[in-house]
Amino acid sequence: MRKSSLILAVTILVFLTFLAISIIDPSSPFNPNRSPSALGILILAILALTIIAFVFEFETRASKSREISLVSMLGAVSAVSRVPFGPMPSFQPSTFFIICSGYVFGSVMGFMVGMLTALVSNFFFGQGPWTLYQMFAWGLIGASAGLLSKLKLPKKLLMPFGLFWGYGFGFLMNLWFLTAFGFPIGLKSIISLQIVSFWMDTLHAVGNVVFLAIFGGRVIRVLERFKARQILIFTKRDEK
Repeated sequence: MRKSSLILAVTILVFLTFLAISIIDPSSPFNPNRSPSALGILILAILALTIIAFVFEFETRASKSREISLVSMLGAVSAVSRVPFGPMPSFQPSTFFIICSGYVFGSVMGFMVGMLTALVSNFFFGQGPWTLYQMFAWGLIGASAGLLSKLKLPKKLLMPFGLFWGYGFGFLMNLWFLTAFGFPIGLKSIISLQIVSFWMDTLHAVGNVVFLAIFGGRVIRVLERFKARQILIFTKRDEK
């Protein structure tokens, strides 16, 4: 396993550990929903680990600065694309951009684009403890899209993949809602909240499918051409 993949796995494990604590013992000082200090530490830890994973991902490549610029650009485009769709709950193209980014550039870059999407777009929609969960949920979408590409699965699977993550994203945000507002966490409360949020999650899932069906192939081709061009440029430079 590459060092970047290992660090990314540790990042996900750190978040899941804090999530488990907030579910098992909501009054714990390590619950980021109740403790501002725990929230700050967790955000800093995840950001630091993700940056380390990114450095390891490109430590042997001279194009590191270009990759950083690309991640920043994709994250900004994904975040800004969410703003005009604000009046339409959950229907937005951000998840679509994250999936395409992860599919073309791999899990580490997909995770970073997902995190940046939540962090930047919430300067428009409002920051709070929910930002951390959105960062993780969108980051996980980008990371899993990279895995989909690594397994060399066909692009046509991206549409059911987007459909699945429309509901998966909603499920993770529902866990935040339950732990943040002190509801008793059990199968009944989780199912009840899933039923309440079903129409919003469906809008998200349908939006993912629509954007992937109409624009997915074109965006992926553009990103793949950019990736191939960068590899060619730096391969020629290394040969000189």
